Amino acid sequence: MQRLLFTPLKALLGSPCLRLLVPRVAPRTQCGCSCGIRRPLRPGQYSTISDVALQSGRGTVSLPSKAAERAVGRWLLVCSGTVAGAVILGGVTRLTESGLSMVDWHLIKEMKPPTSQEEWEAEFQKYQQFPEFKILNHGMTLAEFKFIWYMEYSHRMWGRLVGLAYILPAAYFWKKGWLTRGLKGRVLALCGLVCFQGLLGWYMVKSGLEEKPDSHDIPRVSQYRLAAHLGSALVLYCASLWTSLSLLLPQHKLPETCQLLRLRRFAHGTAGLVFLTALSGAFVAGLDAGLVYNSFPKMGESWIPEDLFSFSPLLRNVFENPTMVQFDHRVLGITSVTAITVLYFLSRRIPLPRRTKIAATTLLALAYTQVGLGISTLLMYVPTPLAAAHQSGSLALLSAALWLMNELRRVPK
Repeated sequence: MQRLLFTPLKALLGSPCLRLLVPRVAPRTQCGCSCGIRRPLRPGQYSTISDVALQSGRGTVSLPSKAAERAVGRWLLVCSGTVAGAVILGGVTRLTESGLSMVDWHLIKEMKPPTSQEEWEAEFQKYQQFPEFKILNHGMTLAEFKFIWYMEYSHRMWGRLVGLAYILPAAYFWKKGWLTRGLKGRVLALCGLVCFQGLLGWYMVKSGLEEKPDSHDIPRVSQYRLAAHLGSALVLYCASLWTSLSLLLPQHKLPETCQLLRLRRFAHGTAGLVFLTALSGAFVAGLDAGLVYNSFPKMGESWIPEDLFSFSPLLRNVFENPTMVQFDHRVLGITSVTAITVLYFLSRRIPLPRRTKIAATTLLALAYTQVGLGISTLLMYVPTPLAAAHQSGSLALLSAALWLMNELRRVPK
């Protein structure tokens, strides 16, 4: 009986005389002489991989190897880092109120910033036609405008860098044949999400450039579009990081006990709660809800403020009432850190590998650090450095939750 030989790609290329047989080989039939005759193969059935390659018009076949998986994993890890950088830079852009300084969008044209005095004055005049300057920044000088313009410009250029970091290596790995069928679909989805993220960013900015004669509020982007922009960035980050961890970290063969199953489910729920808490921060930022009640643990003089349900209908309060939005973010944050604490103690009751225990401990430490940053940001009236650290902490906490989930994932049979 013939054996299926699994050889590494390097050995296959280095030994041209070696033939790699596939499992289904047509059996020999005896013809009464000393030689065997192969039974005719059915259409679409091949005896060797080289036959498959010749049938498809290619002389060689590229097989994904462990080295290729590691290369793809490292690439996606770098990509997730660039997405994290874009989220942090976007948060700083929002905190410095710079997001509406560039009033148009061009994929290539806007890559060149103004260089002469005339170009800067023309750019400043365009900004002066929009509500943010007329209502909020009517006394702004050209030097002050340059600062907020460069903040938004940096965020947009970083977004283009993220797109290139995904698309160019993806095309290279695809051509080299280093992507499995499952990875191809995932990489296509990630590249599509990057492009969608750019369009969604401009759609968000447009909401802050529109004239709103019936509104007495300061010009700002829609909190709904801001949440969609941040949410899609978090999905992109989580998907990239999860895939890279799955490719780079060797999987543990854990015994499938009831305790482990419960821990795995609880870890998934906790990670979802952390994601929801981070997403609710977009509504806090979009409505400047961090400035309405700067006290903790109470909100003002009471645990539940009186204006919690001041909007009508009631559902509007969840997404449009700054008091309710801050209240929801507090509740979600406290619930998240409580769930992480319970998850940590549950993990201590099960014999787990050392790396998994480190992931659980890291998650717990980051959770309490994040709580401290959030409370400090609130009590000090949202200073930009602290608020940026708090936003960065949410990404770190989400990363640790994904790491622990990856450690506990089921080994495929």
